Amino acid sequence: APIQRAILAGDRESGVCLMQMETGLDTGPVYDCRSVAIEGDTTGGQLHDRLAVLGGELLGERLADILAGRLQAQPQDQARACYASKLEKLEARLDWSRPAPELARRVRAFNPWPVAWSTTQRGPLRVWEAYPEASSPGAGPGVVLSQAPEGIRVACGQGVLCLTRLQLPGGKPMTAKEFLNAHSLADTVLGREAA
Repeated sequence: APIQRAILAGDRESGVCLMQMETGLDTGPVYDCRSVAIEGDTTGGQLHDRLAVLGGELLGERLADILAGRLQAQPQDQARACYASKLEKLEARLDWSRPAPELARRVRAFNPWPVAWSTTQRGPLRVWEAYPEASSPGAGPGVVLSQAPEGIRVACGQGVLCLTRLQLPGGKPMTAKEFLNAHSLADTVLGREAA
């Protein structure tokens, strides 16, 4: 969960640490750390993969020094520690009353799991990729404002979220263009349950 929680919070960086094991969860003293920037389009899956590589590199660089006793672990500052709670599938549901940048972070954080989603009058819709627009929606939260091959624009509590990769139940993820070739969200309000 720390990967997804960092994206959800809008953090600008994440990282990995080599630490001694203790009875507490991630409470041991730290040998070394490395950080990586979280770009504005980084997904949870992409950040996971970058951190996995970074962790392997750090271990390769420092293991011999740790085993030889040349590198001493330093205690963590417990006052700066925070707990990243376990992810729940329900957290991936998009609340259209929230600001568009927050929803865009939610889409990125939960890609590839559990994948952001919304209800529609026709059933659930998964959102794999989206980006925020600062424009004033001029409509209530969840209202589909426009549909184009570049994206499906949805009104949020503040701003607009442009959906660019979507998935219907039983289908595969599609670009907005592919989606619109066979489906329409005209006159749809996302976030409403099927009638």
